[in-house]
Amino acid sequence: MTADVLVSVGTDVHRFDRLMDWIETWYAALADRPSLLLQHGRSRAPAIPGAVPFLDHDALGAAMAGARVVVTHGGPASITEARRHGHLPVVVARDPAYGEHVDDHQMLFTARMAGAGLIRLCTTAGELTDALSEGLARSGAAGDRGTGDAAEARAAAVAAVGRIVDDLVASRRQRGSRWSR
Repeated sequence: MTADVLVSVGTDVHRFDRLMDWIETWYAALADRPSLLLQHGRSRAPAIPGAVPFLDHDALGAAMAGARVVVTHGGPASITEARRHGHLPVVVARDPAYGEHVDDHQMLFTARMAGAGLIRLCTTAGELTDALSEGLARSGAAGDRGTGDAAEARAAAVAAVGRIVDDLVASRRQRGSRWSR
């Protein structure tokens, strides 16, 4: 299963209807619609073609490999997987204020990743629309994929993610988090 745009919300038990609404609105406004594969998880199923509840790991990997643009939630594994396939992922973090997750770790993580230039973070429907339009406008099947040596870029991305995670864990411990012992 491949499509121009892959949207994946992972396997979390929380709904992510806000992202479904944003994607539906974006898609409905297009005159020339790209192919879309939208893995909606436990969120409400959007009324657009290409919506599926879940994809197994192999199908998700194949979809990422073939997509021009990858949109994902702020889960570290999903972001890392998109980057492993050569994408600059478009990311919408789950927000606990909307019941989309139990805490704000996705918001903290994605802010750091965006600051390092490793993702395209979208906090509004307008930002998501712009990111999708720009990603699809890029020429060739690679879409938002980086250029240059993929192995070198992957190693740099892994190192950057490691530093970001280390910084987040250290700052959480300094603040006296409930996770500190």
